[in-house]
Amino acid sequence: MYAVVATGGKQYKVSEGDVIYVERLEAEVDSTVELDRVLMVSKDDAGLVIGKPVVEGAKVDAKVLAQGKSKKIIVFKYKAKKDYRRKQGHRQPYTKLQIEKINA
Repeated sequence: MYAVVATGGKQYKVSEGDVIYVERLEAEVDSTVELDRVLMVSKDDAGLVIGKPVVEGAKVDAKVLAQGKSKKIIVFKYKAKKDYRRKQGHRQPYTKLQIEKINA
């Protein structure tokens, strides 16, 4: 059984027990979050259920394992022959989730 959920402007295919990194969620470590924007669910007995746009009554329960920042990326802008250079670093915040249950 798997589901496709949308959070943080991205879509993730998840199964029970998966560990995923999503855009930062406001939740404490070791708490449980509920992802209710389920776009599709694949069940063994009922087959494939596709939402319009979301599946009614479906939700995914996940446990927050960690809050953190990803590796630093360097943003470097420059224009040739104009003496224009800008160097900036960025670390994107993330939330590490473990999928516990798919309710559909």
